[in-house]
Amino acid sequence: MLTDHQPQMVFSVQSHDSAVLRNNIAGLAKTAKLFSIPTILTSITAATFSGKTLSEIQSVFPDQKPIDRTTMNAWEDPRVVRQINAYGKEKIVIAGMWTEVCLLEPVLSAISDGYEVYFVTDASGGMSKETHDMAVIRMTQAGAHPLTWLQYLLELQRDWAIKDTYNGTLDIVRQHGGSYGLGVIYANEMFGTHYVGKGINHFAEDHY
Repeated sequence: MLTDHQPQMVFSVQSHDSAVLRNNIAGLAKTAKLFSIPTILTSITAATFSGKTLSEIQSVFPDQKPIDRTTMNAWEDPRVVRQINAYGKEKIVIAGMWTEVCLLEPVLSAISDGYEVYFVTDASGGMSKETHDMAVIRMTQAGAHPLTWLQYLLELQRDWAIKDTYNGTLDIVRQHGGSYGLGVIYANEMFGTHYVGKGINHFAEDHY
C-alpha cells in the first residue's frame, strides 16, 4: 500500500532529501510492478489540499485510480480495507507520508487486525527527522518490520538465476540504485558482463 505520496505532503518532509525520497518512491513502485505485487494506492484530500499522487507512482500504475480519503488513517476507510482483504494475503508492505501519521496509523491498525506488516522507511518521510525516527521506533515496538526499498527489491529477486525478473531488477537498480546502480552500469560498459550474486531471505515465497 502506497499512501499519500502527494506534493503537499512532500513539501513538508524534513526527514529525507526530497530528490532522494522521490527516487526511492519510484524504485519501490517499479519493484511492486515488476513482481506483480497487488498494490493499493491511496491519497488524502487530493482535490482540495494535497494534490495528485506523485507521477513516480502514477506513471507505473497508469490505469489505477488512488482511493482518495479524508481519514488520516487509511485503515479507517472501508474501501481500503475491503480491497486489502480481497487479496487474501497475510503480509502487507506499506510506505507513506507522513511517517508519524498516515504511515504509523494504518501500520498499527493492520497489526491489530492480524497482518504481518512491513514498512519501507526510505520511501516514507516525516515532518522532521525526530518525528520520522520516533514513528519508526513505535511501529517496530508494535511488531512491524522496517526495511528499505532496495532491500525489498533484492529480497524479492533473491536469486540471480531467476531469469523472469533478472533484467527488470537490474533495470530498477540502474535507474534508482545509486552507487550500486552505477556499478552495474560500469561493469556492463567496461567488461560486457552482468552482475551475479546470491539472493537473500524469504519475501518472494508467496509474493505477499
